[in-house]
Amino acid sequence: MWAALTEPEQRAAWFGATTIDGRAGGTIEMVAVGPPAPPERRRMTGRIVAWDPPYVLEHEWKQQDVGESVVRYELVADGDATILRFTHRGLRARDARGYAPGEHAFLDRLGAFLDGSELPNWGERYANVQPAYA
Repeated sequence: MWAALTEPEQRAAWFGATTIDGRAGGTIEMVAVGPPAPPERRRMTGRIVAWDPPYVLEHEWKQQDVGESVVRYELVADGDATILRFTHRGLRARDARGYAPGEHAFLDRLGAFLDGSELPNWGERYANVQPAYA
C-alpha cells in the first residue's frame, strides 16, 4: 500500500498526477482527477511533514479554495492485512462537508486499485456517499 500512496505512477492511477520528493521536508504536488473543477482548483501542493516508510506519510495540503490543512496516512499491520488510518485536519466545517465525500470516493478508488478491480467513477461515488456526510 505504501507504493500506492507514494509512487507517482501508482498514485496517478487512483488520485491524479503526482510529483513527490519522498522525504521529511520534501514536497508534494497533486492534481486530482474527478472533481468537476478547473485544474488550478484541483491542484494541491505542500511540504512533507512526516515520512516514515512504510508506515507514515503526512503532508501539508495547500489548495486554492480551502487554504492550508494537513493530510496524514498511517499504515498499521493487522495480521495479513494493513489498516489505513487517514486524517485530514485543519479544514473549516463548510469545506469538510464537501471534502469528506470526495475523500471517501478517492479512498474507494485506492481500494479498487489495490485489489486490481475497476476503479469507481469519482463523480458517481461522490454522489452516492455524499448524503451520509450532509
